[in-house]
Amino acid sequence: MIRVFGQLSLLFTVVFCNLGFSAETTANEEVAFDRVILPLLADKCFRCHGPDEASREADLRLDVREEAVSEDPDSAATIIAFDADASELIRRIESDDADEQMPPPDSNLSLSDHERGLLRQWVNEGAPYAQLWSFRAIERPEVPKTSRRSWPRNPIDSFILSELEQRQWQPAAPADSYRLVRRLYLDLTGLPPRPAEADAFIQDSSPQAYEQLVDRLLSSPAFGERMAWNWLDAARYADSNGYQGDQDRTMWPWRDWVVQSFNNNLPFNQFTIQQLAGDLLPQATDDHRLATGFSRNHMINGEGGRIAEENRVDYVMDMTETMGTVWLGLTLNCCRCHDHKFDPLSRKDYYSLFAFFNQTPVDGNGRSGQTEPTLRVPTRAQNRILSGFEEQIFELQSKVEEIEPVSLSANALNEEQQKILEKPIRERSQDDLSKLRDASPEDSDYKNQIEKLRENLANRDRVRSSIPKVMVMRDRGETRTTFILNKGLYNDRQDEVLASIPEQLPALSEADGKNRLGLAKWIVNRSNPLTARVISNRIWADVFTTGIVKTAEDFGTQGERPTHPELLDWLASELHSSNWDIKHLYRLILTSETYRQSSKSTLEQRELDPENRYLSRGVRRRLPSWMIRDQALFVSGLLVPNLGGPPINTYQPSGVWEDATFGRKSYQRDAGEKLYRRSLYTFWRRIIAPTMFFDTASRQVCTVTNSITNTPLHALTTLNDITYIEAARALATRILLDQPEATSQQNIEAAFRRILIRHPNPTETEVLTNSFDRLLERYRMDQELASKLIQVGELPTDSTVDPQKLAALTSVCNTIMNLDEALCKE
Repeated sequence: MIRVFGQLSLLFTVVFCNLGFSAETTANEEVAFDRVILPLLADKCFRCHGPDEASREADLRLDVREEAVSEDPDSAATIIAFDADASELIRRIESDDADEQMPPPDSNLSLSDHERGLLRQWVNEGAPYAQLWSFRAIERPEVPKTSRRSWPRNPIDSFILSELEQRQWQPAAPADSYRLVRRLYLDLTGLPPRPAEADAFIQDSSPQAYEQLVDRLLSSPAFGERMAWNWLDAARYADSNGYQGDQDRTMWPWRDWVVQSFNNNLPFNQFTIQQLAGDLLPQATDDHRLATGFSRNHMINGEGGRIAEENRVDYVMDMTETMGTVWLGLTLNCCRCHDHKFDPLSRKDYYSLFAFFNQTPVDGNGRSGQTEPTLRVPTRAQNRILSGFEEQIFELQSKVEEIEPVSLSANALNEEQQKILEKPIRERSQDDLSKLRDASPEDSDYKNQIEKLRENLANRDRVRSSIPKVMVMRDRGETRTTFILNKGLYNDRQDEVLASIPEQLPALSEADGKNRLGLAKWIVNRSNPLTARVISNRIWADVFTTGIVKTAEDFGTQGERPTHPELLDWLASELHSSNWDIKHLYRLILTSETYRQSSKSTLEQRELDPENRYLSRGVRRRLPSWMIRDQALFVSGLLVPNLGGPPINTYQPSGVWEDATFGRKSYQRDAGEKLYRRSLYTFWRRIIAPTMFFDTASRQVCTVTNSITNTPLHALTTLNDITYIEAARALATRILLDQPEATSQQNIEAAFRRILIRHPNPTETEVLTNSFDRLLERYRMDQELASKLIQVGELPTDSTVDPQKLAALTSVCNTIMNLDEALCKE
């Protein structure tokens, strides 16, 4: 009984800590408005008494102190400051009368006794209000002092340890070196290290060995590929339009721009400005214009019967809401139809932001994935070919121009041919040249040069036509008027609005202008309290699974408060002071002692902090499915590390595209090295994502948080999908060829190290060796079964390797690839 009571007491403490309330709150402690009262009012009261005027009951507004509170005891205000007994609010929430009780019984909302007590205490303390925490100006906090002074390596550790010491918790011991180096490689490149790389790090006794390894990985081309995945999710990137037609599009050059920007460590403020308004920059380059493909990644609805203007408005709404989620952490979509019910955002605010994007010339017509405005983006190979053609064309044009006067008789030309001769030679089309060729003497040098010129122009134009066209942003010449739309309906216009920033946030600089460039500059202006917090939080979540604010998409009243608000502000101010240096922030986090902790945990730790929000131990989480695939290809030696280029079609069950598109799209699998490119380059059909991935964003709307789950369907993929069987076979083949005289135990140890990096312990070696022996015996008895297994995938089977031995080792490699440790970062 005592044990049960203790567990319930522990659970009670954990629940209230996670909600942001303190189980120890007493009348002697002030109740924090933004941490305790505001979430309460937002959850239980704002639906009827909040920012949304249309749904407000009894003309009572509780989100604004001036409308809810009075310090005059004779006032009719709902809240009488310093006097809970005289306050109508307290009377209503404590009433037993169903007709007067608040929240009303039929609202399915209720207050606990503890919550009523908090509200009563808050009123007696004067009912103070405070600005929403995320809307406050960022001020660099003091780094806290801790009693365990030897543990912190940098300020991050001091903030973490301070919270742990307040709870009388201890940080975990450091992770063992092999697990730490694998964790680091996965976090920065999305790929594990090679065993030799891990050994080299572990054998390096230099005090700076770890920091130097972090720097090397930050400089790796794989870093940009690792970082790009999350950004593509946020940008709703795909290789098709979506909806029923799901036409293909060529946005992949924008994807490559993102990878390159991360690798070049483009400052995040410039990364932002270029994507939102690169076309409006003074002396904008093609790279700047390409960056604006971010806003054009929205779906395109080309279904019959759709109204073009309705489509256009939908696209602008998508641009606006994506901007709000990615950079501001605001749920702007709640304001399409009505004032926000919980946050200080109105419909006017929404359409004032909408106005910034409402100037695009896109009219909503058609279903092409290359709707104007577009930008042609040649590859390096195409540029080289075009350069060669242009050089030849220039030489041929010069030669033709030189011999033309003496090669053609004007009297022999018809009127059309004579008009062609009047054109400058560099303005003549292929058709023009054909007509001049027909008028020239047979076997003449002039005729031969004309034909060569025409052929080179044709070849050049063929290359030009194959250059991908990327949808980008451009503003039309004439300003389009923006209106508030009733219930978000495209054709139900109400009041006109101008481009502006929500009133609760710092104003737009007049000098920056009221266009997308002005908006982009405002977003990364240090006076804006949201962006640096939002981005720092997402970087933290990328490393530690969950952000300091768990609801990365919502920094409003319905979102979760930060577990470490001072640390979040310190990170945000560090992002500012480092000139928005993303790699700098990653380096700080990854070199901290907090990051280096072991992920081993006790039952008590898991009960006290089940989600490890306070980081008293290292992070252990399942890898995203795309990283699991990349890891399999990498350890097997199959991975082709080429950067960029058009998307590829790898292994996929037959009929998937055909069924999803009513037979209009046929899946054509690629071959050769394209099958082994990183997952980032897989063709993403929006209505049916690549079948090998799970727990991924749909890429239909902006997504900044993905769930990580574990179901039998995942295991069916990683155990049976062609990619994983082939990778296991390639790894087994490589091991058998590298060490032909090795024992089965040595081969298994080699496989174990390539996948998990560390050395297996004796028990693991024994279990896997026994498994290999049983499998080998089975495949010796059923050689046809072995033959089928080692022929899975396109990779040719090496005839010099014992097929039964290869089949047995393939099965063991596949088993190791599916160990929980292999599928997780720990």
